[in-house]
Amino acid sequence: MDDERPARFEAAYHRAYGLITAYAARRCDLPQDAADVVAETFAVAWRRVEELPDGDEATLWLYGVARKVLANHFRGDNRRRARTAELDAELADLYGHSPDTEVELDAIGRAFRSLPGDDRELLSLVAWEGLEREEIARVLGLSRNAVRIRLHRARRRLSRALADAGVHVSTQSGLVPSKRPL
Repeated sequence: MDDERPARFEAAYHRAYGLITAYAARRCDLPQDAADVVAETFAVAWRRVEELPDGDEATLWLYGVARKVLANHFRGDNRRRARTAELDAELADLYGHSPDTEVELDAIGRAFRSLPGDDRELLSLVAWEGLEREEIARVLGLSRNAVRIRLHRARRRLSRALADAGVHVSTQSGLVPSKRPL
């Protein structure tokens, strides 16, 4: 059994490292934070290697672990930010202006950040990770139907937030990329 642990872990690591790294990098402000999230995700995978599924299921399992590690990271980050809120406000007053050419991107970012965390995560799994509904269901521990309903509602809330921000989005635009090959 002990000889199987390293091989099982290494197979999952080689298959999913790039995907989990990209997942973390797109959600963290700093590359160091993303590296910490990836390291902790694979540390959990090593400690729980007996629970690690085989093949592509391992990647989905690791997305779920990374999601929880990110939640812990953000909780710590929020505590740290709360302690420095006054300084952050002063810096925002001094340096918070964005160039006019980035006004729409800023509005899109604000609209996205205004969504509940579950909506942001669901939309990110579709748009950034390219996961299908069934895969998202496994990552989040939901039924495929629940994912379909939640995704529909999240997209509707994002559309309303964009409209409120004055951003016009065409239904013809290809905002959600097709699934990338693994």
